[in-house]
Amino acid sequence: MKIETTRFGIIEILEEKIITMPHGILGFRDKKRFCIIQHKEDSPFYWYQCLDDPALAFVITNPWLFKPDYRVDPTPAIDAMGWEGEPDKLPLECYVIVTIPRGLPEKMTANLIGPIVLNTEKREAVQIVLLNDAYSHKYPLAKQAA
Repeated sequence: MKIETTRFGIIEILEEKIITMPHGILGFRDKKRFCIIQHKEDSPFYWYQCLDDPALAFVITNPWLFKPDYRVDPTPAIDAMGWEGEPDKLPLECYVIVTIPRGLPEKMTANLIGPIVLNTEKREAVQIVLLNDAYSHKYPLAKQAA
């Protein structure tokens, strides 16, 4: 599948790389198909490119690179998606959305209360909301990367 994006120009995405989000992302419920694009080699950041809206892409990262004690109970994601199997045996990955203010990369933050849980085998994902006061939707990343 070829798609013309505003950030990357025309890109080709293999069908097996397409991620379906039946519930969309918070604030973008009608956007259902995404793919993950590596930002740069050896970068901890990726682009979560929407295939339904080529102008829409989110920066995402593995939260444990910046907050090793981060905890996500995958049960709400498993229940919402109807994935069968033991949570610790399912092929799940977790990403958080990163916000980088224009011209101020040192002020970048991650949304730790709204992780995206991805089932790599089914190529399905869901964004869940964690009810944990210890986490913020604006967790500073720059100081954590040092």
